[in-house]
Amino acid sequence: MKEILSYDSVEISFDGEAVVHDVSFSLHPGEILGIVGESGSGKSTLLKAAMGLLGKSGMVTRGDIWFQEKDIPDLSRGEMQKICGEKIGMIFQDAGASLCPIRTIGEQIYESIAAHKKMSREQAKEKALGLFEKLKFQDGERIWNSYPFELSGGMNQRVGIAIAMLMEPPVLLADEPTSALDMAVQRQVVQEMLALRELFGTAIILVTHDIGVVSAMADSILVLKEGNVMEYGAAAQVLEAPQNEYTRKLLSAVPRLRRS
Repeated sequence: MKEILSYDSVEISFDGEAVVHDVSFSLHPGEILGIVGESGSGKSTLLKAAMGLLGKSGMVTRGDIWFQEKDIPDLSRGEMQKICGEKIGMIFQDAGASLCPIRTIGEQIYESIAAHKKMSREQAKEKALGLFEKLKFQDGERIWNSYPFELSGGMNQRVGIAIAMLMEPPVLLADEPTSALDMAVQRQVVQEMLALRELFGTAIILVTHDIGVVSAMADSILVLKEGNVMEYGAAAQVLEAPQNEYTRKLLSAVPRLRRS
């Protein structure tokens, strides 16, 4: 099966200084790739590069990021706008912080869809409530009419995931999606992301420092340290028989969140 997204010898620099070095991996339709490593290892930077979110000081200085036969670093702003959201969705660490506090969830969902597709408010609501139901949200109507401050942090995070998936993008990038959540909500979010893969065949790149979440979700794992790949392979192999000393230290330091 042909990969949907691939990084080929990617180097990323900020203000001329390389922080990610010669990173290569590929993502296939429906695959979940976990990228793990300590803070500052370059995990989130890899995701931001695929979304064109490196800012003025950051750029891909070597290599290619291929998405559906297009090289992302070479695309214009207009071409990126067509890809971001509709083709590649993204969930941030604190989805609640990216929601507007003075607009209802429903208004924000409608705006998000309208940016990419012509759709009435009623159609957008029907689509959103249908996805809420598939993700087993309780009382979708109440969530639609709520402001973010009326929902818990965990619920806002789950809403953020739903918003990212409303356009049914083939690729979802998840940047530390569970790190601010308690264990019970973490488990819910893990189950919901696995459900999205089942529902839509979504390929997911999951960035986390939490080996437990990766062991519960990932098909393959890439281990980063200081912008360098330490290990990359099938999740079972990396988790059960790591080849690299750094990977072994990471694995010995954390509990596992089991697949339920």
